[in-house]
Amino acid sequence: MYWIIGAVCVAVGIFYTTFVLPTRWLKVERVRIPLNTGLKLVQISDLHVERNRIRPAAIKAVIDKESPDLLCITGDFLDQRNALVLLVPFLKMLQSTGIKTYAVLGNHDYMLKQPSELIQLLEEFGIQVLINEAVELQTVNLVGIDDFDSGHSDDTVLQSVTPGKPIVVMTHDPTLALFMNRRVDYMFAGHLHGKQFNIPFLFKLKNMGPLAASGVYKGVHETERGTLYISKGVGQSGYNFRFLVRSEITVHEL
Repeated sequence: MYWIIGAVCVAVGIFYTTFVLPTRWLKVERVRIPLNTGLKLVQISDLHVERNRIRPAAIKAVIDKESPDLLCITGDFLDQRNALVLLVPFLKMLQSTGIKTYAVLGNHDYMLKQPSELIQLLEEFGIQVLINEAVELQTVNLVGIDDFDSGHSDDTVLQSVTPGKPIVVMTHDPTLALFMNRRVDYMFAGHLHGKQFNIPFLFKLKNMGPLAASGVYKGVHETERGTLYISKGVGQSGYNFRFLVRSEITVHEL
């Protein structure tokens, strides 16, 4: 009898350590790109509030410690309208930092019947949603290009940015980097969760686009359109588990 209980405890412990702990053990990734802008931003991607084990307080602790100039949220807040209430604590936390926050939408956000409700909620908490729009900041052009996967991206906005300042693009699906019409100085995205389940050839079997299939699904990469960073994200899609991939918040120093 005792050996059965012991075996069950061991099995539960292995399962928790292997699949649950990576969703609770938040990792802070740091990226330094030599654009000489003096700009520091924190990227939060793929909250997926229905399947998220990272508390708002844990994210705020990172933000408070890093004291960034900007917060940038790169899409996939939720899947369903009834999860809007779950998003509110995160939005209150972001608002409480007093740091200017920008966001773009992801493919899961466009699963809502009325994405405008999400946009309205974000704006109520002071988050500026960039839908194929550019913002001229003191040292950079920050461009928010909408989600490529769901067919909402339009990079013609890049033609209207202020000359002489670096172009920094925030978007959800990094596949956009293969199809943009011009080169940019830096681009950061999410969407791919670093695979979420770090299984060889996963993106050969699961279609997440040509970029992922080529082996580009996390971290820094050089592309023909400029330097690209792909975040592993905070929450989970599909199953609320990860395997050999921790939840992530990213600090970018440009």
